[in-house]
Amino acid sequence: MLADLTVKDFLDKVACSDPVPGGGSIAALDGALASALSTMVARLTVGKKGYEASEEVMQHAQTITLRLLDEFIALIDKDSAAYNEVFACFKLPKTTDEENAARSAAIQEATKQAALVPLEVARKALDMMSVIADVARLGNRNAVTDACVAMMSARSAVLGALLNVRINLGSLKDRDFVLQLQTEADTIEQTACRREKELLDAVNQDLRV
Repeated sequence: MLADLTVKDFLDKVACSDPVPGGGSIAALDGALASALSTMVARLTVGKKGYEASEEVMQHAQTITLRLLDEFIALIDKDSAAYNEVFACFKLPKTTDEENAARSAAIQEATKQAALVPLEVARKALDMMSVIADVARLGNRNAVTDACVAMMSARSAVLGALLNVRINLGSLKDRDFVLQLQTEADTIEQTACRREKELLDAVNQDLRV
């Protein structure tokens, strides 16, 4: 399992010539990093003097970000598995018309799944951006820049995942499926970029001296 590797071993594996883990798994890793970092900010707020009014929000935020952390970790391997399934389908026999038809159908189905996995990453990362915004707004001010880095990591998770959605859609013949995912991907991207900008603009304004 990729998620069980040390950081160095994982990076070495990414750096090798194998196509997995690739950009989709890295997008999921970005989501996991955003989850962990936003959890840290929430925990640095709970129980601190002056943040009593934020206690309930921070406790709830931790519940969400820790759940998402586990889900993103699982998606690191899930994305690589989806790619491997597509690759395996291309190796299916194609000596007869029946084999060709079965191979083509298998490739199409596997490619759909390879698009849906990164879409799941993007959806979860977008959801988490709302939580991160609350953590940044109400959390420990000494860790507000950590919340910003979490937000940037979440945005990277969204954009990286959506690129992997789109490249898979280009191989699909089901136009209704393609249009549905393209439309959702565009909406997710626009919303993610807006959420990141809103937070960074506000924090940068506060940090100016």
